[in-house]
Amino acid sequence: MPEKIGWERKDLLGLEDLSKEEIELILNTAESFKEVSERPVKKVPALRGKTVVNLFFESSTRTRTSFELAAKRLSADIVNIAIQASSVSKGETFKDTAKNIEAMKINIIIMRHSASGAPHMLARVVKSSVINAGDGSHEHPTQALLDMFTIKQRKGKIKGLKVSIIGDITHSRVARSNIWGLKKLGAEVTVCGPKTLIPLGIEKLGVKVTYSLKEALDDADAVNILRIQHERQQSGLFPSLREYVNKFGINRDTLQYAKKDLIIMHPGPINRGVELTSEVADGPYSVILDQVTNGIAVRMAVLYLIAQRRA
Repeated sequence: MPEKIGWERKDLLGLEDLSKEEIELILNTAESFKEVSERPVKKVPALRGKTVVNLFFESSTRTRTSFELAAKRLSADIVNIAIQASSVSKGETFKDTAKNIEAMKINIIIMRHSASGAPHMLARVVKSSVINAGDGSHEHPTQALLDMFTIKQRKGKIKGLKVSIIGDITHSRVARSNIWGLKKLGAEVTVCGPKTLIPLGIEKLGVKVTYSLKEALDDADAVNILRIQHERQQSGLFPSLREYVNKFGINRDTLQYAKKDLIIMHPGPINRGVELTSEVADGPYSVILDQVTNGIAVRMAVLYLIAQRRA
């Protein structure tokens, strides 16, 4: 386990406000914890006596399970709260729910919510630490951290690499966190997708914008493919899934434009045959399952740093 602690924040709410040094601290700490998951006994006593609550107002499989495993491997006690069966469904306010949970003397709340800024509001009303597990279309910091960790593991560095993010940029919390994190670590970032799914003025974040898949793939070291949410099609933001697939879907033919050592990522869940074909998702370029594995190490690092800061 890491010995030197340099984390000073009560919460992890996003990457926009983190420094390069803080991001690197998390990634370097995750290196130590990845080894734990490869042991026969996948547990260390770092958070023994601490209580972690998973408070998810949105459905989740990967993120919630990843946080749960991370907490258990650090020997913390973890409680999963099903919002549908909680007092929120009876009309209790968000603030009262949070206060009642904290009154049970817990240490860390991991929160996912459909409203952008909800974890920030929670962090202001509780003394416990708050980790943002995704808020609306704002941020998803631990997903971006595990994405960057995966790139670093495969490429040995992030600085100077060319990373393309393809898909629904406008509504993606993953895209925003990745842009802020990658730029701070010195990567060149390109975003690509239909014009209706690229937010106006995103160039101000220091990214390149293209509406050409060929251009996004050309010379890229890593590609992060975002899920197309079917409700966007119903909103008329692009004519049809078939047109999206024809212009922005990743398949064997489109990869002719890519570098031989390209890595392909996806935060999941995958719409096979839409964002990418099964041949690509399961092929040699894909590091999607590595992302899932690395997510546990990264979330262990985040929990450890925050818990030690509050020790």
